[in-house]
Amino acid sequence: MAYEINGQTIEHDEEGFITDVSQWTKELADYLAEKETINMTPEHWEVVNFLRGYYNEYQIAPAIRVLVKQMKVAFGPEKGNNKYLYELFPYGPAKQACKIAGLPKPTGCI
Repeated sequence: MAYEINGQTIEHDEEGFITDVSQWTKELADYLAEKETINMTPEHWEVVNFLRGYYNEYQIAPAIRVLVKQMKVAFGPEKGNNKYLYELFPYGPAKQACKIAGLPKPTGCI
C-alpha cells in the first residue's frame, strides 16, 4: 500500500501510517489531513510540528497522556489539555495527529 504524492511513492501500513518517517513532506501532511477531513490551521501545524520535534528527540510517537503533558509544558494549559487537542483532531489527537505528522502509530493507541 502506498500514497502517490508529487510523483513520489510513499509506503504505508494498513492504517495509513507511513512506514519511513524520512519520506514525510508538508504536501503529504496536507493530503493525509484532507483524507482525515482536517482543515489544517496554524494550530494544527503547531501540534504536528511539536510531534515531529518530539519524535526527533525521543524516537517515539507519544501516547495521548504524554502528548497532553508535553504540550502543556511547551504551550501552557490552554493548549496542553484534552479538550483543545480533541477539537483539533477529533478522532484521537495522538493517533490522528501522528498520522498527519508522518510518525508511527503511538504505543497504546487502538
